[in-house]
Amino acid sequence: MPDSPKIGVLLTNLGTPDAPTKAAVRPFLKELLSDPRVVGTPPPRWLWMFILNGIILNIRPKKSAKKYQSVWDTHGEGSPLLAISKKQKSAVEKALNEQSPDEFSVALGMRYGNPSISSALKILESENCEKILVLPLYPQYASSSTGSALDAVSDEIKKWRKVPELGFINCYNEEDSYIQSLANSVKEFQEIHGVPDLLLMSYHGIPKSQFDKGDKYPCQCCETSYLLASKLNLHADDYKMTFQSRVGVGEWMKDYTDETLKSLPSKGVKNVQVICPGFSADCLETIEEIGEENRSYFMNTGGDSYNYIPALNDREDHINCLTQMIINKSEELKT
Repeated sequence: MPDSPKIGVLLTNLGTPDAPTKAAVRPFLKELLSDPRVVGTPPPRWLWMFILNGIILNIRPKKSAKKYQSVWDTHGEGSPLLAISKKQKSAVEKALNEQSPDEFSVALGMRYGNPSISSALKILESENCEKILVLPLYPQYASSSTGSALDAVSDEIKKWRKVPELGFINCYNEEDSYIQSLANSVKEFQEIHGVPDLLLMSYHGIPKSQFDKGDKYPCQCCETSYLLASKLNLHADDYKMTFQSRVGVGEWMKDYTDETLKSLPSKGVKNVQVICPGFSADCLETIEEIGEENRSYFMNTGGDSYNYIPALNDREDHINCLTQMIINKSEELKT
């Protein structure tokens, strides 16, 4: 007899190249930067593809590969994001099986690179999953992250003869267990490193044009920051929210993380700790950009102490948060 139907759980994140080499980084960047949700209009689509293929993909892969080399194998085998995501997948799977044996099947798929969302969904299909719950590991919804992941899910599912019942967790920026996990990580870090002059909450940025078109991602970042500050009993002067990783010449959401860090020492803020609440797992952007590049900006302009507070990764309280959200959402699929 065939196995009883299970509820499939797709965990997904941004993705990573297969190796820290120019040859591996190039197709990864091409897939990422060809996504119209990541780089929309303007410029016109044809112009952007010309710039991407004619200029960017001939210059940026070598630079990016060098950065990946600096973080490769630091959090397990391969890229930090994939290594940590695999640990998260295993931990969530274990927790689900302990609470509801043989009810769930968990797969990991990345939006860009390998393992792909398509391959992960095919695994769930092969495991007799008639209902599938999709959890993009982005606490705050953005069209360029969560929206793109759901596009990839739809692109694969529309090929299936038997379409499963789908459930989506679009965001969890206000989930109390998520906020509590962030607060726990800050408290534990400060027990060792002390309390800073300022806690900087840095999020991946988006172009202001996307916000003007209705993307509420910055608003959800504000909500998360306020809730975390409240959980930590911080005053308004104790923390600040900024946005990192802007590219190009257009205006992005402000304040900018790098410019903020450069300006703080002259204002008497010499001891800073940075946390990135929009990242469920550490990656090149948090480890290299925040942990190293932005540290140099701060220290070179007169800062005394700079520390990055790691992402929640596979902390037990974070895994419990993800697991409970999955169980709660699965109840809706059962009705």
